[in-house]
Amino acid sequence: MAHRLTAAILLGCSASLFAQSSANTTPPKLALIPVPREVAAGETYPLTQGIEVTCASPCDPEDAFALDDFKTFLASRSIATPSAGAPIHIFVTRYGSSANAKSIYTDALPKGAPQEPDDAIKAEGYAIIPDKQGIALTGFTASGVFYALQTAKQLIDGNGTQAVLHTATIRDWPALKYRGLHDDLSRGPFPTLDFMKKQLRVLAAYKVNIYSPYFEHTMQYTGHPLMQPPGGHLTQAEARELAAYAAKLHITIIPEQEAFGHLHYLLNWEQYTPLAETPHGHVLAPGALGSTMLIRDMFTELSNIFPGPFLHIGADETVDLGKGATKPDVDTRGLGPVYLDFMQRIVTDLKPLNRRLLFWGDIAYKEPALLKAMPAQFKRDTLAVAWEYNPHASFDSYITPFTNAAFETWVSPGVNNWSRVYPNNNYALSNIQNFTADGERLGATGQLNTIWRDDGEALANNDWYGILFGAEAAWHQGQASIPVFQASYGRSFHGDTTGSIDQAQKELMLCHQVLKDSDYKADGGDLLFWIDPWSSDGLKQAAQLRPVLRELRLHAEAALTLIAKARVTNPNLRETDALDALELGARRFDLIGLKFQLADEMATGYQHAFSLQGSKTRDDRLEVSRELNVINAVNGKLQDLRNNYSLLRDLYETAWLKSNRPYFLRNNLERYDFTIQLWLSRIDKVRTAQRQWTNDRTLPPASDLGIPAPPATVR
Repeated sequence: MAHRLTAAILLGCSASLFAQSSANTTPPKLALIPVPREVAAGETYPLTQGIEVTCASPCDPEDAFALDDFKTFLASRSIATPSAGAPIHIFVTRYGSSANAKSIYTDALPKGAPQEPDDAIKAEGYAIIPDKQGIALTGFTASGVFYALQTAKQLIDGNGTQAVLHTATIRDWPALKYRGLHDDLSRGPFPTLDFMKKQLRVLAAYKVNIYSPYFEHTMQYTGHPLMQPPGGHLTQAEARELAAYAAKLHITIIPEQEAFGHLHYLLNWEQYTPLAETPHGHVLAPGALGSTMLIRDMFTELSNIFPGPFLHIGADETVDLGKGATKPDVDTRGLGPVYLDFMQRIVTDLKPLNRRLLFWGDIAYKEPALLKAMPAQFKRDTLAVAWEYNPHASFDSYITPFTNAAFETWVSPGVNNWSRVYPNNNYALSNIQNFTADGERLGATGQLNTIWRDDGEALANNDWYGILFGAEAAWHQGQASIPVFQASYGRSFHGDTTGSIDQAQKELMLCHQVLKDSDYKADGGDLLFWIDPWSSDGLKQAAQLRPVLRELRLHAEAALTLIAKARVTNPNLRETDALDALELGARRFDLIGLKFQLADEMATGYQHAFSLQGSKTRDDRLEVSRELNVINAVNGKLQDLRNNYSLLRDLYETAWLKSNRPYFLRNNLERYDFTIQLWLSRIDKVRTAQRQWTNDRTLPPASDLGIPAPPATVR
């Protein structure tokens, strides 16, 4: 078959085949993440006979992998890929390999643009153009061809013979050279190797090129075998397999091993206590014999496992520094000089590894004068990562201490998933948007979006919304659009064309906002889900939350309804594990509201029953029995709370095991079991009170049953 000779001839397809395709001339709304730098929608073609995917001969081996990956994607969507005969085609060629490749790029150029791509475009840039019955694409490097095909995946909607190809004219390249995800693997959940590979595939599909796993004690080191917990760590064999897998996807793995603070689990071991700043604390003592040897041992092993140009030494939140062994030195010289001196020792000691060393900027940025005075070699050997996870109008103060001191700098926002029943995307999207844009403006070369799991409960499948917006913001020139992303996510990630999933995400954002705007003045954290509403703290929270409980529940239930609608409309939705996690988040929000509502209603009902116990009238006695049965019966309010926590326990366990190893799961299930037991014990206490009423027509005081006085008003 003769492949594309001009923009007007696609892959030698005949006019008769073109006539059979019945193209829809209405430009489709494209849902592309990241949004290409230059894009114009074209026609839409049905894929009833599949799609032919071809590569210019000879096909570069790296491009052949990209094509195989694309064909695997098509197979997952049940779209046929015949070697010949399909009326719709995708043609792939490396720029510079032929006049055909150059003409693809030229045809994608805006009018008056330079004909030759500059260096900023060449590294990872690509071009796509519509041809008569499909698209032709080119990239300047293996990465460019790979990313062109990732965009082509998003140009396909639907499955099997119902699928369609949207064509477009696209010229695209990233704003930031490094676009990464930092993944906490040390606070409880530890993913399976299969799920980590899935993460890499999704990251690559959205043009993320850095993955940074975070280790405090969960990487296997042969020289320090006490560190890693059984069943909850990455073996060296797994790490090598993961690194090789990532490389094929054009992702560099940058392992972070904490090398200063956050070493509590290691420092709990008796043989390491001499290295600690404080007994069984979190921070290495800079003056302790053996501190630098420990660091050298860990990073030497890491460098032999992960072949990339970077290692990450952490060095954030060294909260114990100056509180113990180094107190005299810190009292004399100050915290900043002691901190930076040890950082220099670490960097010098790791110089033979020949790697650039990333470090977190939260301590150093407070010392701008000392940063400017740091040796030039230290600046060349390191890379400062400025981090902040809250929304701000400007992030300049976090970035300029490093850029003004001539450090290469990355910015690090966060998906705001930690210690929450579902990520707070109100904070996350704003934080990611502005921090990344400010970093780009101030000369940062990368973005490292972060996942943290401080509570040990957070589910990885909750995080894709923030991860994908991080990918959007890092690729995007200037400030990424939150509304455009929100209108594209459901279709791009889940294949939902109804907009229901997009709206469901917004409903959970509204859940967070409702709580933040209440007298409670905080978002939907784990505290609200686990707190006993009849405890002293729970009663305080209840008073603050009563006016918004109905609104909270209506938003959560709207999300559940929207998810159900999307599932019914399209039984072939993608990433259903993430939909299950989204649904679980909505159910957890709803239970927060229901719990406080039922707690108030039971307190009010029991007081009413107690007040009537002395009455001799038949109606009053029946009312006492009725009130008690409302609290505790087959469909009692106590049973409602038991049943809901039991249901969510099972849903949570199922969701956990879809991405994680069993390690640490027990800690979270025990919280569910403890809460279920709490309500079961109250069921037993009220049942005893009901028998007392049956036997002698008296009731114990509410306080004997753990029931508080009712609120003045119940809304």
